[in-house]
Parts: sequence; C-alpha cells; structure tokens
Amino acid sequence: MPRPHNFRKVGCLPQSSFFKPRGIPLSVLQHVTLTIDEFEAVRLSDFEGLYQADAADKMNVSRQTFGRVLETAHKKIADALVNGKALSIEGGPYELDPRLARLAETGGNRFRGGRGGGGRRHRGGRGP
Repeated sequence: MPRPHNFRKVGCLPQSSFFKPRGIPLSVLQHVTLTIDEFEAVRLSDFEGLYQADAADKMNVSRQTFGRVLETAHKKIADALVNGKALSIEGGPYELDPRLARLAETGGNRFRGGRGGGGRRHRGGRGP
C-alpha cells in the first residue's frame, strides 16, 4: 500500500478553476485536471520566479518532491494547450496556509488568498 501524501502548503487558490478553448462546446472537449498543489508549484516557480529550493520550502516539501510536482503540472498544462483540452484546477492533498494567503493579498498578487477560514486541509475531490 502506498504512503499517504503529506499536505502541501498553498498560499492561495486560483481565481478561476476551469479553462477551455474558445468556441468549442465543453461537451465535446476532453479535460485535464491540475491539482491545487500543482497549481501552487507553477505559481511559485513560473509566476513568482522562485528557485525550486525556495518554493519547496514554502510548500513544506522536499526540493525533489517539488520538482516532480512541477514536472507533472507542466506536462498537464502542455497536454491541454497542445491537444486543445479543457483544464480544470481542483483537489489534491493541500493545506491553505493563512500566513501565505495574507502575504499574497498584501503583496499585490493578482490571485486571491483563499475562500474564508484559513488553515483548512483538503484531500482529493473538489476544493473547498
């Protein structure tokens, strides 16, 4: 039996949880699911420009785990873009860190810092 995932600290949730190609009905599209922790890895690495070691510290994971999460996220995003699939962002083993959420809100980050009551943990399924 595999080890359970540790909760990964997330500073904010996405403003939009679903993206799809314009002009194509959702009913005919395949979709790819990006987990909240994968979204956070992309946000920290690509959007915020942090080194993997620093981003891994913020998410409370090892640098190697961060690298694996980021690689998986990049593959899913590329699959959605190249193959014209819809991309949903939901689920995964994460914990909303209220301290990081406040920093994201006050630092001029365009992502909002959570949906009320910080410090909640989520595993799989839809987000909060």
